[in-house]
Amino acid sequence: MLRVFSVIISLAMLVSSFAGIATAEDQWQKNHPRRAQVNKRLNNQNKRINEKVKEGKMSPAKAKQLKKEDRQIRQEERDMAKQNGGHITKAEQKAINQQENAVSRQIGK
Repeated sequence: MLRVFSVIISLAMLVSSFAGIATAEDQWQKNHPRRAQVNKRLNNQNKRINEKVKEGKMSPAKAKQLKKEDRQIRQEERDMAKQNGGHITKAEQKAINQQENAVSRQIGK
């Protein structure tokens, strides 16, 4: 009887560990189309900032400030995704894009 109980407990633990893995993957769908768009844009802005500094068109202090803003936007996107099963809603994407627009204007053309 004790052995049967032990096997049942072991199986229950195994099943729950698989459920935990699936949940973790669901919460972090980095390649969801809306998340991918947001993150691609953030990466592009980071490259633009680096290029401006390299060309001498932006001070390192300004670059640091803009990168900090982008990190905050990226963290907000991650927080939103955690609340929505690994993705962001269209409304959240729109809000994040508006924040990215503000940083983009500061970077300039």
